[in-house]
Amino acid sequence: MNEKATVKSKIFLKGMKDGAPIGLGYFAVSFSIGITAKNTGLNALQGLFLSLLNNASAGEMAGLSSIAARTSLITLAVVMLVTNARYLLMSCALSQKFSPDTPFYHRLLIAFDITDEIFGIGISYHGYLEPAYMYGAFLTTIPMWAAGTVLGIVVGNILPQIIVNALSVAIYGMFLAVVIPPCRKNKVITGVVITSFVLSYISKYIPFISKTSESIRVIILTLIISGTAALLFPIKDDEEEEKTNA
Repeated sequence: MNEKATVKSKIFLKGMKDGAPIGLGYFAVSFSIGITAKNTGLNALQGLFLSLLNNASAGEMAGLSSIAARTSLITLAVVMLVTNARYLLMSCALSQKFSPDTPFYHRLLIAFDITDEIFGIGISYHGYLEPAYMYGAFLTTIPMWAAGTVLGIVVGNILPQIIVNALSVAIYGMFLAVVIPPCRKNKVITGVVITSFVLSYISKYIPFISKTSESIRVIILTLIISGTAALLFPIKDDEEEEKTNA
């Protein structure tokens, strides 16, 4: 194995390591989704493909609600598009982390599984984002998401509701584990995160914004908060930092 392949292997394993706790959180959350899928009428095989092709809790729940309501395929597609619209914004932001010579097919494949948590570890990656890192993270997250859904369909209704609710809380603890380390290193990021929490709560009561879907609210707040932070606290390029430190 040459040196380049060895480096990529290490990056891939790091992606698996960083994705492991996310995968455990996904397993807990998708378990409750599996219960909903079963109540909607889906079997284990259908639930497996549902979660393999759609790694988004809000998106899957919206889709299952549409299926239960017997909506048309067009309506279902629109609901899924609106619910998952924020991932378009995340994909655009994450694309800036790749080296300019990164092949298009890597960008396309990685865009398939951009979730809130995967975006978090991807955007926090030091330097240019390596496709191998993302593929490693996918390997320990996508199967767990699908497995949790299948298990929820098979045995979910056997467990007491209090246990299912407890499992669903795990995703929030996992998300905090992704956010807290960068906050400890950078006060600006801490302020942005706190502002995001506050404005996300307030947005539920603002007349116009509160009537939009959760995904649309996330997009609006992301543009406002990130745009304001970029204007007030711009990050210098490496060349500018070198000139400043010289």
